[in-house]
Amino acid sequence: MSQLRVVFAGTPDFAASSLAALLDGNHEVVAVYTQPDRPAGRGRKLTPSPVKKLALEHDLPVYQPQTFKDTDAQAELAALNADIMVVVAYGLLLPQVVLDTPRLGCINVHASLLPRWRGAAPIQRAIEAGDSASGVTIMQMDAGLDTGAMLHEVRTPITERTTGGDLHDRLAIQGAGALMSVLDDIAQGKASATPQPAEGVTYATKLSKAEAELDFTRPAEELARKIRAFNPWPVAWCQLGDDRLRLLMASIESGEHAPQLPGMLLEHGEDHLRIACGAEGREVLCISSAQLPGGKAMAVRDLLNARHARLTTGTRLGQQPQQGDSL
Repeated sequence: MSQLRVVFAGTPDFAASSLAALLDGNHEVVAVYTQPDRPAGRGRKLTPSPVKKLALEHDLPVYQPQTFKDTDAQAELAALNADIMVVVAYGLLLPQVVLDTPRLGCINVHASLLPRWRGAAPIQRAIEAGDSASGVTIMQMDAGLDTGAMLHEVRTPITERTTGGDLHDRLAIQGAGALMSVLDDIAQGKASATPQPAEGVTYATKLSKAEAELDFTRPAEELARKIRAFNPWPVAWCQLGDDRLRLLMASIESGEHAPQLPGMLLEHGEDHLRIACGAEGREVLCISSAQLPGGKAMAVRDLLNARHARLTTGTRLGQQPQQGDSL
């Protein structure tokens, strides 16, 4: 099998998993592209991306252009004489001239079962929407947003315990393995691409901290999925008096119950908080992991054993209406 000259482009931990697999494989990584260093932490110190850290550990040349619309950046890429460019959660748009630069074009490791969940946050949106499965698609890149022909697909189930972090880590490993298989096929001339179906296209919009606040008038199932999807970021939360209570793991209690004010803490179970929710407060959301202001994330069982006065039956969570309530 012939060895490919690979340029790798990626930024976060998810991408670093694919780069690590490449470095352990048979193909030659000739350069790495990643986002410019960003301020991070309390000191706002410029911090390299996980991909850059890994690249420097292996003495790889690292390029960090602000944009690929710049002709100098395009010339730098062309000078690398790469066979193929592998793109994983890079974060920069690649114009057509860049897509056409490597001899065999550019391929992308995308964390969804395309054409479902094109866009920025496919892992979290799949859980939030209640999908029963997710996966990784390796695709040829074109000028569209995740519209390229598919080279390989790996599927994995989403359960009622799957969090955004769980699925991220699983897909990072599966994506790296799928990438290596596809590169070997390309090197041997055995790869074949299938156009994406025209039906079933959805878009995974970027996550925001603003949407992480919970509205307990919404259905319990919807809230439970959001809590799991947004763990570990941006983390679902609700008002607890003047503070925020962060919610990390949730399920639902079956059946309807006597109406309560949405957000009311009901008599708790041994290991979970029970919160009335839904338009009439007839549904019950069960929280098994949470984080009090100034504390660490922990099992609700431990919070209840500590007898936190703020988590007693009758406490109401969430934003309260300005005018009088009614059931």
